[in-house]
Amino acid sequence: MVEKIELWRDGAPGAVGREELDVPTLTFYETAADSIGASVVVCPGGGYGALAPHEGEPVARWLNSVGVAAAVLKYRLGPRYRHPAMLQDASRAIRLLRSGVVGTDLDPRRIGILGFSAGGHLASTAATHFDMGDPSASDAADRVSSRPDAAILIYPVITLAGPFAHSGTRQNLLGPNPDESLVESLSNEKQVTPGTPPTFLVCSDADVGVPCENSLYFALALRRVGVPVELHLFERGPHGFGLGGDDPALGSWPARCADWLRSRGWLA
Repeated sequence: MVEKIELWRDGAPGAVGREELDVPTLTFYETAADSIGASVVVCPGGGYGALAPHEGEPVARWLNSVGVAAAVLKYRLGPRYRHPAMLQDASRAIRLLRSGVVGTDLDPRRIGILGFSAGGHLASTAATHFDMGDPSASDAADRVSSRPDAAILIYPVITLAGPFAHSGTRQNLLGPNPDESLVESLSNEKQVTPGTPPTFLVCSDADVGVPCENSLYFALALRRVGVPVELHLFERGPHGFGLGGDDPALGSWPARCADWLRSRGWLA
């Protein structure tokens, strides 16, 4: 079953209109395979200026095939929107799954987030800039935590500063002349804490779009604070390879990720 919902019935916070690009949505793919209730929010990449189709539905179908429910997030984009709109959308998606508003029989302790490229930056932001919810909120979703229980980051943008930053992603997210404190705050390798969830990372040494140092920085930051991390660094592969296509090496990461999820008790 596939179900598409708006993240907010009365409009997203800070929305500037009601056109399609003003309305963040979640497309939920219920798994038909054996499941123990795990689910993952999928954030396609596109430099915060677009959403790559091959990093959306195909990824949800793969997750379904291993017994994980998936929810593809259509989040707001620059230059029409800037931070924190994108994080608001990702956090809301996690809360909707955890609160039971979306899906049935989902385990609130097994809500993950997966992102590619700039979607990986969004996923890493959700993993480092979360809150525990407001128990007194009138909206049931706002009462629960926005912390993901696992993060899966595929050739992610992580840092927004220095020689390994992706300038287009930073500009779409923060504008042309962002405050340095905001750049620091959203360079997510600097925001890792012991509360950051276990993370699975994939990148390529040959990626000239988003250098693998982004993933390496995040992995090292996780190690420093004792958060479990698994990193797969491929020698070859362009930016944006998605599920890996016909490449036997790149195409192996989904199976390795399924192994990782199984080892963490996410698969039946």
